[in-house]
Amino acid sequence: MSAGGRRFASSVRARASLGATAVVAVALVAAGIAVVLSLRSNLTGQANRSADAAAREVALDIASLVPDQSSYAGLDLPDDVEHPVQVTDEAGRLLIASEDLQRISGTGVSAVTPAKSPAPGGTAAPGDDDDDHGSGDDHGGDDKGGDDSGGDDDPAVGEISDRTSYTDGGATVDGKTGDYRFAKVEVTDRAGETVVVHAGASLADRQTAVNTTTVSMLLGLPVLLLVVGGVTWLVTRRAFRPVEGIRREMAAITASTDLSRRVPEPASDDEVARLARTTNETLTALEAAVERQRRFVADASHELRSPIASLRTQLEVGDAHPELLDVPGAVADTVRLQQLAADLLLLARLDAGERPGRARFDLGALVREEVSQRATDRIPVTLDVRPGLEVAGSRGQLARVLGNLLDNAQRHALASVTASVYRAGGQVVLAVADDGSGVPEAERERIFERFVRLDDARSRDDGGAGLGLAIARDVAARHDGTLTVGRAPEGGAQFELRLPGADGANTTGA
Repeated sequence: MSAGGRRFASSVRARASLGATAVVAVALVAAGIAVVLSLRSNLTGQANRSADAAAREVALDIASLVPDQSSYAGLDLPDDVEHPVQVTDEAGRLLIASEDLQRISGTGVSAVTPAKSPAPGGTAAPGDDDDDHGSGDDHGGDDKGGDDSGGDDDPAVGEISDRTSYTDGGATVDGKTGDYRFAKVEVTDRAGETVVVHAGASLADRQTAVNTTTVSMLLGLPVLLLVVGGVTWLVTRRAFRPVEGIRREMAAITASTDLSRRVPEPASDDEVARLARTTNETLTALEAAVERQRRFVADASHELRSPIASLRTQLEVGDAHPELLDVPGAVADTVRLQQLAADLLLLARLDAGERPGRARFDLGALVREEVSQRATDRIPVTLDVRPGLEVAGSRGQLARVLGNLLDNAQRHALASVTASVYRAGGQVVLAVADDGSGVPEAERERIFERFVRLDDARSRDDGGAGLGLAIARDVAARHDGTLTVGRAPEGGAQFELRLPGADGANTTGA
């Protein structure tokens, strides 16, 4: 298959057009079959009524005959092509037939000429033999009025049976051959002899109508399918035109890497319009993520540049003038650089989707252990820790969160820093409060962004890089918890880390 053919086969419009055409084709074929069968049934019913009327007209003449030697020979039978007639006795001997009847089938009697003029009363003339009637053709068809056998159900003298049975057959009349629907009616003449009347009705009209209808449908079906396929193609082309516009715009955005562009949104409120809006929302989120990444890289480069430049300057001065080397300053810059590198590495791991371990431990014990190791803090930390409150997660990452919250409190507290652990409902809460100036309500979300410092005038050495709270919130989110800030009872800031309790948690993990 060529490339164009493969594209057509994979096109949604092509599949929709072919699918609609196939469905319509099946529906039209089913409807056509139903129409033809219904037409055939109706025309067959008309032929049944016509044949029955002709048979009963002849039966009526027979029922009123005065018996004599020439009664049947003098019957006035239809002589047209439309209604060939046979009259036989119950044994199948032909008594009389239409004058121009040359061949007949389907009635059970193939003879068209009596061997000898019959006499009423059922007594065959001398010399009659079995050659006067045929072996019987297939009857087929449907019965109207029940059984077509004689015997005890034979009509009374001078009466016509109420039952009529029908068969399909053929006949040649006056040199013209055709298909017929034959009606079979029994009648008893005045002599008490029961005879059978077979009268036919031509099926030529039925065959003509059915053939004409079938040919018309076969000729019209391709045209209708072409129309349906073409209309479906045009409708789907119009419907998918906005999708093509979205595709082209997305291709242009990909080629240009300009995430500020947006795909066109149709004015309608259909699936395509919702797709366009969702695509634009995705582009907005992607643009924001890329912008955050760019800012992160720029801020990280800026933060790294300062301690590296300071450390290099001190080392160069120390190399030239060993007596002027500021060893404590060089160590402090190295420590700051080390901490910043560790923060950046942890953020990268969190951004990559790293999930913490699920080990269970006592959060209160962790707080007491970490606080005991902070002997050099400016303000001693007051503890209000309740024992036995376990959480599940990474002990190292949660210790990092506690350290960041305590470092932040130490920078802003005036004389008091408090760390508390307690239960609130099904959660375990770690709260760190100070008595400093607090965080303005309008800034309580912004402080969790990366490289954000509320006091831009203070020195970097005193304030850090602005990553501690961002790391703390990311770690909280990875532990299915939250980290918020509010006003402490002492008037400063109070940070609350809420974590799910470890009841029923998996104890495996690191």
